[in-house]
Amino acid sequence: MKRSWMLALGLGLVIAACGKDAVAPGDDHDGNGIPTPTQLATIGSGIITNRYTAEVAVAGTTAYTSTWGNRPLPGNTVYVWNVAGTTPALADSLFVPNAGTLGDVQISPDGKYLVVATEYSPNGSISVYSLNDPRHPVFVSRFQSAHTTAGVHTMKMSVIAGKLYGFLQIDPAGGALARLTIVEMTDPLQITEIYSQTMGSPYIHDVFVRDGFLFAALWNDGMGIYDIGGAGNGNPADPILLGGVDIPAGKIHNIWWFHDPKTGSKKYALLGEEGPTSIGSSSSGDIHVVDVTSFANPVEVATYHLAGAGTHNFWVDEASGILYAAYYNGGVRALDIRGDLSTCTSAQKNISGKCDLGLMGRLLGKALDGSGFFVWGVQGSGNRLYASDMNSGLQVLDITPLKR
Repeated sequence: MKRSWMLALGLGLVIAACGKDAVAPGDDHDGNGIPTPTQLATIGSGIITNRYTAEVAVAGTTAYTSTWGNRPLPGNTVYVWNVAGTTPALADSLFVPNAGTLGDVQISPDGKYLVVATEYSPNGSISVYSLNDPRHPVFVSRFQSAHTTAGVHTMKMSVIAGKLYGFLQIDPAGGALARLTIVEMTDPLQITEIYSQTMGSPYIHDVFVRDGFLFAALWNDGMGIYDIGGAGNGNPADPILLGGVDIPAGKIHNIWWFHDPKTGSKKYALLGEEGPTSIGSSSSGDIHVVDVTSFANPVEVATYHLAGAGTHNFWVDEASGILYAAYYNGGVRALDIRGDLSTCTSAQKNISGKCDLGLMGRLLGKALDGSGFFVWGVQGSGNRLYASDMNSGLQVLDITPLKR
């Protein structure tokens, strides 16, 4: 989400009621040959109404949600939730000093640290907390450099050659201040900046890092793929561009490179498009499927469009081959992404001639739609999907019907 939305959010967001009962998937109630998606049930809700809820991260029976903007309290707090039961219970809260608002909240791959991205200028940074007691994180360190002060909006972590790296996206209005900054943070008390470079148009918004490759969401420049150790030439201090793809619609916001453990396929990257006309009470933007068989020549092959709503962050249940997307005012959508996504009939293509996942019957489930929700992000754990709703807090969904 971009900070230009603040005024619109102040006008448009309302608190929502909780979900609906699940229904059996697969029946064609509309008679159009497309199965009716399962309505996923809401298990419980952790209500927050004095701040807007932003990102969510989950580990075991503990969840963390960041906050954003002003409602009227500022988005400078991380809420810690006990999610062992059906209803999330607030276990603790972390006030983050000198933060105008928060962005990402991420858990390190080893589960030892919680890292929080902070905005705005001049206080952009990342704050690191120990998770020795997951329900009561303890502050460890804060990192800031001349290249982060404009505000860290998103950040990801990955272990490469035995070291932990953080990938920080600084995306204010654009120009020289907007950049990708990479830090080595194996020891959180000795975080070191090793790379910083402007990229994207007008900024880089997010990255996805896996197997030593970095997939960069470059907004109006589409997606770039970089070797940072996976191909043996680049490294985190010297990323090497392998290739990229331009998405004519632009506004590429986030990426997931799908590895299917059932088939072994690593063929597709899923790109989220935020915009072009997102506002506080509605949104727009599609999911774009890119064939990355050749990193040097990625090709867009399919899309998913939800009328009247736009995608934001998403998470993939790779064991089940299902993408769960937060759709702001459209709630949550679950898409089948296993198998061939680039082959379809003429009736299943969009006006650009690419396969349309909706017309292909790949929408398997939905939730929190049509009830005033405004869902920022999702993450799954076990048979549950945790959805961060800007209006109401943390919503817990039952995804058992879609497990396979």
